[in-house]
Parts: sequence; C-alpha cells; structure tokens
Amino acid sequence: MTTPEGSPARAAGATVEFHGAREGEATLTWGQRLIWRAVHLMGDSQSFLNCPWVLPVYGRRDLATVLDALRVLLERHETLRTTFHGTPEGPVQRVRRDGRLVVDLVEAGQDRALRAAERIAGELSTTAFVHDGDLPLRCAVVLKAGRPMALALTFSHLAVDFQALSLLAEEWKILLRGEDPPPADWHPMDQAALEREESFQARSARSIRYWRAVLEEAPLDVFDHPPGEPEDPRFIEVGMESVALAAAAETLAGRWTISTTSVLLGACATVLATVSGRQRAVMQLVHSNRRDPRTRTMIGNVGQDGLFVLDPPSDGFADACREAHRAAFTAYRNAHYDPFAMQAMREEIGRLRGREPDLDAFFNDRRTVGTWPGVPRPASGEIADLTANTRTYVTNAWPGVRFKAFFTVGAATDTGQLSLIADTAYLPRETARAMLLGVESLLVRALDEDVPLAAVPRVCGVGPYAGTP
Repeated sequence: MTTPEGSPARAAGATVEFHGAREGEATLTWGQRLIWRAVHLMGDSQSFLNCPWVLPVYGRRDLATVLDALRVLLERHETLRTTFHGTPEGPVQRVRRDGRLVVDLVEAGQDRALRAAERIAGELSTTAFVHDGDLPLRCAVVLKAGRPMALALTFSHLAVDFQALSLLAEEWKILLRGEDPPPADWHPMDQAALEREESFQARSARSIRYWRAVLEEAPLDVFDHPPGEPEDPRFIEVGMESVALAAAAETLAGRWTISTTSVLLGACATVLATVSGRQRAVMQLVHSNRRDPRTRTMIGNVGQDGLFVLDPPSDGFADACREAHRAAFTAYRNAHYDPFAMQAMREEIGRLRGREPDLDAFFNDRRTVGTWPGVPRPASGEIADLTANTRTYVTNAWPGVRFKAFFTVGAATDTGQLSLIADTAYLPRETARAMLLGVESLLVRALDEDVPLAAVPRVCGVGPYAGTP
C-alpha cells in the first residue's frame, strides 16, 4: 500500500510499503563482490560508488500513481529490497519480503523539474549507504505546483549497475502507461547460485589464468615518475563535451569497421601511454557481463573489470584502434570471475614480484548504444570546425578514490561526453584537461590522415609527464 503523508506542496514525506514474493539470504554475486571490496577500500570516499539517476514522470500522473509504480519496482526486483552484511563466513545479501521506503517530496520552485531532479539526485548521492541497514536506494519525488514531474534517485552500486538503471528506466515508462512489464524471473540470489556451479568456476579459473599471464610481466606502476605535490582536493574529475569527438568517432568507426567504443578506447589508451612514457598501455575495462540471456534483463550488478593490454603496432593510429578492438574482446572474454579468487592470485603475484602491479587506470563506456543519435553528421572536412564549441570543466572532486586515471564515456546522445578522473599527484588538472583535448585532437586529425604513433605527442599536445605540477 502506498500512503502519502502530508502535503506535497510543503515538501513533506511519503511512505511506500512493499510486499515482495520472496525473501532469503545468499552469497554475493561476483559483480557484488567486486563492489563490496571497492566499498571497503574507499572508506570515506565510498559515496563515489553511488549511482544517481533520474526518472521523468511521463504524462499527467498524480502522486498516488507515481508512488504505486515505485512500489511495483520494489516488489518486482529483489535487489531493491536487499541489504548487505559481513559475516564470519564472508559477505552475504539478504532480501526482505516486506518493508517500507520513505520518499521525500520536493517542490522544484523556479527550476525546471528535470534539472532540479538531477541536482537532488546528486545531493542524495553524497552520503554513503549503511549497507547492512539501509535499503539500497534513496528517492525524492520532484513536484511542480504539487504535480509529480520526476523521481530523483540514488542507488548503491552493490544493488545495480548502469545497465540495470537503463532497464529500470524502460520499465518505468511501461508502468506509468498502466501496463505490466515482462516477468522479472532472474535475481541476484539466482545469479549467485549459478556462479557456484562447476561451469562458472571453470570460467573464473580461465579468466584468472589470463590475468596472471599479464600481471607476471605488466609494469608495476601506471606512471614511472614519483608522485608530486597533490592539489586540494587530490582526486578530481575533468569533463569534456565535444560534438567533434562524437562525429569523428562515428566516422572513423565506420571507416575502420570497428565500434565507436574501440575508437575511443584506442585513443584514450594511446594518450595514456604517451603521458606515461610507454608503448604498452594496461588498463581495466568496466564490462557489463550481460551476454547470458538470464542476466540480460536482470536488475542487479553483474558488471566486472576486464584487463586490457594494448601494444600499439608501428603503422599508425588506425592500426592501434584495430588492435584495441581485438584486445578489448580478449579483455571482455576474461572479465567474468570470482573477485575473491582473483584477489588471492594478485596477492600471490605481489609476493613473487615484491608488490602487486598497480592497475589504477580504467576505461568505462556508459552508453547503452554505440552511436550519438542527436549529433549532426557533417562531412569529414567540416568536423574540425566543431572543436570551437568544445568545453572542458571540473565536474567532481573527492579526497580519495584510488584511481590514477579513469576515462568515462558519458551517456549523452547529443554530444560526446568524455571525462577523466585523475590523481593530481600524478596528473595535475591541466594535464588531465590536455589529455581529454588530446583524444579529441587525435580523432579529428585521423579523419584526414593516419597519424604515425611517433607524432602523437605533437598532434595531441601531450608528452611524457615526468615531474611535479
């Protein structure tokens, strides 16, 4: 039952009561185990792992209808009713059958409702979840003159990945139309049981063997130079919005018959290798792991990291991107494993080599499709002119997130969004900004000629970084 409490116009609260079909306890899925470890490594910065999200209210719907649709989501998807607990036998997930979610009601005032919802979702994300007590989501209904216009949410990354959020967005549309979504018949407890089976344990072992072969020879550090004096805050996210980036990536992907993800990955890895002063780039790729039909529509977290190695060929940037395409598939094939067993292997490598190799360089493409439907498609010769409208900015900052370089492709469909989380002790703000612009420059230059890899520092305006800021 859904019971509004107080007047929405006064930004009061509401309570959504839910009654699910099943309760229970299970070990964590492999995707959840990866995030469980990250939560405990990040400490005070673990709010970085929260997932802000906005769901528009389509059509003229009253508050009761909106809250009832939220109730259905909670009842359909066990992960939204789950708490996470450390036990002497290891961490577990516990699914509640019944409970309640308190929802804030917030008037947008003079702001546009969606903009207010985005702001509120960001604010909700600044507080870490108490995973053994809180439901893994927080929610506010954003109203305009008392009418619900959007949900502002934040989720624990233990409960969802970004593919799950996209699936929830599609279900939300269906529910607001008064229709029934397809049955939700696969949940994290089911996935955890599947991953204990022999075939999945064998898959995990194969992946760990691949990682071991790489880590036995990988550089011990992302950057060879010692850290300099960090900026305050130390960890920042520099963002870039570039229509030219998107248009160039689409054109090159079509020309080279590879994906736009591979084009962007090849460019980011090439720029990272240039700044690190190495030929080889070693990065972790965030991978959705949803090839299995059972997980393709599951609301939960099954994403894991793949290990990507790019040894650029000598012929030029085009071949580097083609090689990145092949190397990414190798990484994806070996991105489904038990993180606890993986960590045991990495610690063994650390004992053999004196310490574990530093793998704090990442790439994550958050798009659900490989194109930008809202981006114009000018002729190749006109794309360079679009760089005049490119903008860069600092979008986030944290005291500590344990990344040295983390590239993210954003989900916007009308511009190319690329951001870089940087540890400013290794990559000062201006270096991070130059790296993003260097990716754009490399792609735009490649439209006219294949860029020799020896020319990348000149084309990108970046070179090996070897000192303090």
